Amino acid sequence: MVTKRHLAVYTGSFDPITLGHLDVLARARGMFDEIVLAIGHNPSKPALFSFEERLELARGCVADMLKAEPEGAPVRVEVYTGLTVDFARSVGAVAIVRGIRNVTDLASECQLAITNRQVANIETVFVVTGESYAYTSSSLIKQIAAFGGTLDKLVPLVPKRVIEALARKKGDPTNPLGKLAAEHHGGGEA
Repeated sequence: MVTKRHLAVYTGSFDPITLGHLDVLARARGMFDEIVLAIGHNPSKPALFSFEERLELARGCVADMLKAEPEGAPVRVEVYTGLTVDFARSVGAVAIVRGIRNVTDLASECQLAITNRQVANIETVFVVTGESYAYTSSSLIKQIAAFGGTLDKLVPLVPKRVIEALARKKGDPTNPLGKLAAEHHGGGEA
């Protein structure tokens, strides 16, 4: 008898990856044989970090996780464009993993899960994030980075390597985050 491997894709824009994302990934590692953390493009959200930057940040964070917690499913990080279900099928996934922070997430994610099941016959597994990250989002991280002053405030929300990357973006006047920060702190025109 051949046992089917249970591979899942955990998808998102991960712009930037947060400790909440990593918490969901850690929980999912106990449910599947392998996980692909899949960085996608969300056309409704302007990206702060390029695909390459997000890939590098996510791979570094995942490597740190696997070193600190070697038990559990292996994880690889990939980028994709197009429909999530097409990517999931291309890697042989049996499920899509989605993190749920609150009731608002659940409502929108349920609609997507039902559509994905009807259109592509792929299930979605919801993983509720830890209480510490229930209000963490990449959008919130970007707002704090641009308008909140010191990036040390982000220590409970994002990995150190993300804070370092945000500091580089914030210090670059040609980057949208740097422009916002300069304008907010009086360095730009009103």
